[in-house]
Amino acid sequence: MRGRFGAARRWYGEHRRLARRTILALVVGAVALTGGTVASVTWIRDTAEGHLYGEAEVPNAPVALVLGTKVDADGTPSPVLAARLEIARRLFDAGKVQAILVSGDNMNADYNEPAAMRSWLVERGVPAHKVVPDYAGFDTYDSCARAERIFGVRRATVVTQSFHLPRAVALCRRLGIDASGVGDDSAKRYAQTWWFSSSRENGACVKAALDLLSGRDPARLGRRETGVDDALRVG
Repeated sequence: MRGRFGAARRWYGEHRRLARRTILALVVGAVALTGGTVASVTWIRDTAEGHLYGEAEVPNAPVALVLGTKVDADGTPSPVLAARLEIARRLFDAGKVQAILVSGDNMNADYNEPAAMRSWLVERGVPAHKVVPDYAGFDTYDSCARAERIFGVRRATVVTQSFHLPRAVALCRRLGIDASGVGDDSAKRYAQTWWFSSSRENGACVKAALDLLSGRDPARLGRRETGVDDALRVG
């Protein structure tokens, strides 16, 4: 045992400068990461402040942008996604929006969030021509960027869970959409899912800030689509 301690002391003595530099680098990295996270979260909250509403108070907008999330194996929206869709349905029925853009992941033929979202809304009385799918909303940044650049959305009500709403609204606003937001809290009853998703938001805020700073294009762009224009034009 004494020999092991002696060897450790000799190694530290021989590599003292390297060890100190390594420790310093780790401390500086931790401080920078913490500072970057705090700055990103603060920026998100400041950008979204004043634009988050309850259903009854949210201003009218031409379009509701519903952000996708998990679809179950049978092709139906998960309860968390269904809660978002139910808010959008109620906003449409109340005349607070005239069209619904459902944006999500269609990563392969066997997984299609926008199709599941559209079917759910149509089955519950929203006219099919009023629900427009965006099949390349691979993340929140892509959904917001494509809503503006591909679908020509200039003003919208963003619908998602309340923990996600500030980031979604902030991204949309920075990407050229005059966005307000309505958040769902009913999914809190799925405590484990809610906790896990909420805990990821700090890291997601850092990614959102980096996406905006880089000005990256969405993963998929393509030509301008007129689906939202058509939905708004037709009664």
